This record gives sequence, structure tokens and C-alpha cells, in this order.
Amino acid sequence: MTTSSIVRIAAAAICAAMLVPLAACDERVPKVDATPTESASASPVISEAKERQIRTEILKVLTATDQSKDVKALSARVEGPELAVRTSQLTIAKATKQTDPHSTIPSKISQTVIPTDSSWPRSVFTITTTTDDQQSQRLLVLNQANARSNYKLWGVARLFQGAQLPAFEIPKIGSSMGDLKDTGLVATPADAVAHYADVLQRGSSSKYASQFEDDQLRKDLATLTATVQKGIADNKGTQSQTFAPQSDQIKVMRAANGGDLVVAQINSEWTRSAGEGRESLPASDAEKALFGNGKATSTMKVTYVNVIALYIPTKASNGKIQAVGAERQPVKVEAQ
Repeated sequence: MTTSSIVRIAAAAICAAMLVPLAACDERVPKVDATPTESASASPVISEAKERQIRTEILKVLTATDQSKDVKALSARVEGPELAVRTSQLTIAKATKQTDPHSTIPSKISQTVIPTDSSWPRSVFTITTTTDDQQSQRLLVLNQANARSNYKLWGVARLFQGAQLPAFEIPKIGSSMGDLKDTGLVATPADAVAHYADVLQRGSSSKYASQFEDDQLRKDLATLTATVQKGIADNKGTQSQTFAPQSDQIKVMRAANGGDLVVAQINSEWTRSAGEGRESLPASDAEKALFGNGKATSTMKVTYVNVIALYIPTKASNGKIQAVGAERQPVKVEAQ
């Protein structure tokens, strides 16, 4: 098998196995319950009108940067993992002359979850409608670092088809933000994210695999890995992926039923070696754009930012942790 054949197989696998399922049209829109309870006593920190104003200002910046491809302008209203994701998407769009449809964020929403916490940093979780072309809903995390700073778009996860989100308090009552050590759950948020990263890396052989429901991202990664392996095995090539949770990039919102909805950044590296003295080349237009004028060698490493949304149920429920959405974006491509 030639090097170009390997590249074609890898590219097809990446496009078909990774990108399509996360952005496919939803036959059944993810359900978001909003059943109020009388447990909340504090007041929400902002109103629904204020959330709409904040989100509108953020979307204006995103629209402007989509047009100008000016990545430096993003920092006015974007931070955290989303800054890395958007920077990559704009870099790719500038090189390919095409805007990634996955970067679309609808202006209409189906629900917003507003915190009652008076301290900072504070986050608002907002769920959009589907896009005009029926891509899945987006879960947005809007974060305010301190009292004097603007809210910024911290993270975006595309919800999986048919995903069932937990119930939250209505905006006029407000919800409580959680933290990394929340108890009474099947796992703390910090442990759940670390365990999920291990499952992404080791699959069913992970000692934590039984803690999680099956989900679309894991299925896509398994398919991608198997397909690419077929393309490099004949030339004695190798591939490996490692996943590392970013413990300082986790946001938590407590649901009305006692569970937690967690949005977290997990970075990953995918290393591919062509084998038998061959060059390992970028395997998609996105990788080519990020690689730029780099000089190819026998090994290539692609760095990803993965934004993962997990629902962690209470211990009393005897349920499993569910991944309800994700965003996976290559941010760096380099020869080794």
C-alpha cells in the first residue's frame, strides 16, 4: 500500500467516522427537562433578558471574526477551551476558504440555566435550538471570571442525538453551581472527567468502563481507530492516542434532582507513524491547514481539544455516568 493510499484511508475515516455523527441531523431533539422545585432560596445572578444580551454580544464577535478570520479579536468574548477551538476553526477556514459548519451557534435557545451563586467565577449554561440545517443543539457555557469582566464563551458541546439532559430549576428560580468535589454522586466531577479520559484512551479495557453508558463519541473513536489501523498495518505503521483531562478547565451545574451536569476539557494527542521509512502526511484538509509548510517525517502528531459534557447521577439512583455531548477539534499538527 502506498503512502497516498494510507492518507486517503485516514482522511476518509476522519471525515466519515468522526465528523458526521456529531453533526448529523437529529431525528429526535435532545430533551431538556425544566421542572422547578422549591429547594432554591437564593436569587439568580442575572435575568433571562441579561443572558440574551450577553449571548447576543458574544455572537456578534463570533460573526465578525468568522468574516475577518482575525483570531486575535476572539479574546474579547471567548476564553478557555473554546478559544483554542475557535482559533483552530478560523485558521482552517482561512486556508481552505470554507467555514466549518460545526462552528455554527444558533441565536435561538431552548433553555438557559442561570446560577444563584454570588461569588466568582460564575457560569451560565445555555442550550440552543438546532441549527437551520438541523445540526444538533449546542450546550454553551458562558463564564464570568470576576465582577468587572465580561461574560465570555468558555465552551461549546454539540449534544448527541437523543441525549437526555437532567432537570434544572427554571431561570427565575436559578440553579446552584457545583464544584470538583461534589459528593452524593456516583463519582465526583473531577473523578468522572479523569475516568472518562481513561475510557477514551483504553476503551472497554479501562477499569472505569463499567461506570459509563455507551456514547456516540466513544463509538466514533473506536471506528476511526480501527479504520485507520487497516490503512497503516500493511506497512508496519503504528498509531496511538493519549487523553489528558485539564483539571483547571471544568464547569459544574447542579441539577434539580441532585445530579451534576459537567462540561470539561480533555486534551488528546494522536500519533501516527507511516512505517517502513515512509512519510506520515496530514490526513485531512483540516490537518493540512494546521500543518502549513511543515516538513513531513515518518511520524505525525495531531493535538486535539475535546470538550465533553457529562451527566453524573446521584448514588441513590444507581445510574451510570452519561456523556451527553462533545466537541472534538484538532488544534495542532506537527511532524515528530
